[in-house]
Amino acid sequence: MARKKAKPVEPKKIKASGIDPKKRISSAPDVLFDPANPGHRWERPLQAPGRMQVDFEERVDFRRLHEYRLARTRNALKKSKLGALLVFDQINMRYISSTVIGEWARDKLTRWCLLTGNGEPWVWDFGSAVRHHKLYAPWLPKNHNIPGLAGLRGAVSPKVGLFEAAAKEIYDILKQEGVADMPIGIDVVEPPFLFALQKLGLKVMDGQQVMLDAREIKSYDEITLLNTAAAMGDGVYQDIFEALKPGIRENEVVAMAAKRFYEMGSDCVEAVNAIAGERCSPHPHNFTDRMIRPGDQAYFDLIHSYMGYKTCYYRTFTVGSATPAQHDAYKRARRWMDDAIGMLKPGVSTDAVAKMFPKCTEIGFETEMAAFGLNFCHGLGLGLHERPLISRLNSFKDPYELKAGMVFAVETFCPARDGVSAARIEEEVVLTPDGAKIITLFPAQELPIANKY
Repeated sequence: MARKKAKPVEPKKIKASGIDPKKRISSAPDVLFDPANPGHRWERPLQAPGRMQVDFEERVDFRRLHEYRLARTRNALKKSKLGALLVFDQINMRYISSTVIGEWARDKLTRWCLLTGNGEPWVWDFGSAVRHHKLYAPWLPKNHNIPGLAGLRGAVSPKVGLFEAAAKEIYDILKQEGVADMPIGIDVVEPPFLFALQKLGLKVMDGQQVMLDAREIKSYDEITLLNTAAAMGDGVYQDIFEALKPGIRENEVVAMAAKRFYEMGSDCVEAVNAIAGERCSPHPHNFTDRMIRPGDQAYFDLIHSYMGYKTCYYRTFTVGSATPAQHDAYKRARRWMDDAIGMLKPGVSTDAVAKMFPKCTEIGFETEMAAFGLNFCHGLGLGLHERPLISRLNSFKDPYELKAGMVFAVETFCPARDGVSAARIEEEVVLTPDGAKIITLFPAQELPIANKY
C-alpha cells in the first residue's frame, strides 16, 4: 500500500509578542522563523528597488523590519547586565519603537522610549504625536503611548518638576515589570533627568554600547534601504557633475542637491558639504558661497536619509581641467581606498584594516587625533556613525572582528603638492561573506573632470 505524502509544513513566523518575557528569548524551536534573523540573500544582487510598494514583488517588508530591530535590541539587552534601556537618542528610539516625528526633534531630548527585558516598548512623545501613534502605529500597545515633556534642553526649568514626574513614571513601570532592582542603561540625557532617576535609587549605566551592539548587523530590509539611499546619491552626483562650471557657487550646488534628494523621496538631507579651490586643504567640513573657477578641485559629501537610513558619500572633481598635482593626490587617495577595501572580509580584525590608512604625518598632521575623520571607516544605518569605526586613532587599542551584514563607509583624503587642492573619496560597502560590495556607484576610480575643456 502506497504511503501518503506528508503535507509540507510552513514555518511559523514568531513575532515580538511570541518572545518569552521571563527568559527574554523566543520560545520558538530553531527550525522556525526567528525575528532576529537578518534574512540575508547573499546569492542575489543587492536590491535597490522602486520606492513604491507593489503587489507583485517583495521589496522592503516594514513589519519584518520592525520585528528585527526590536528582536536585536532584546537580544543585546539580554546579554548585558541591564534590566532596561531608556533611550533619548532619536536613532535608538526609532530602532526600538519604529516611531519618528520631525527632524526638529533630533537634538531636543524631548522624546524617550523605555524597553525592559520583560515588556513591550513604552514611548513618551511630544503632545499630539501620541494620538497619531495610537492611530498609525498599531505595533505598539495603545497604553504604551504617553504624552511626555521634561526640559527641552533647559527651556523648561527643573523647578517645574517635570523631570521628577517623568522619572516616577519610569520607576513605576520598571517595578511593574520586575526590573527596578537592576541597572538601567541610558544613551544620552539631560542632567536633571539623570539626577531624578538616581534620586529614586536607580543605578544608571551606559546603554549606548548595548544599542550599538544591537544595530551592528543590518538585515536584508535595512541593506535594501541603505542601498536605495546610496542610489539616490548616485543620481545627485550626476547632477553635480553636469552643473560644475565656472560661476556656480558652493551653496548653489548644496541647494540643487537638497532639492533633488527631496524630489526623489529623501526624508532628511542632514548635510551637503561643498568645498572647492583653495578651501580644499585643510578640509573645513562645511560649505560657503565661494564661486567655482576654472581648474578648481572640488569635493562634496552627501549626507541624507531614506526611511531613516543614512548615506555618507564623497566624490572629488576638477572643473574643466586637472593638474599633475591634482591627479597625483587623487591616485594616492584611491590607492589607500582600494587597499582598505581589499582587507574587508568577515573575521578580519579592525586593526589590520586601520594599517591600510596613511599615518597622520603622511598627510601633514602632527597627531592621529588632529587627522581623525580623514582616513577611516564608520558604520552606517539609522545613525551616521555606527560600528565598525576603524581608524589609526582607536583601532589598535580596541580591535574587533568584522562580521557579514555590517554596512559602513570608507573615507580617504590626500592633500595635493600644490598646497591648496585635495582629493576626498568615500565608498559605502556592504560586508558579504565573500568581502566588501560597493554600493556607491558614481564612477570614482579615476579623477572625474567636469565639463572638460
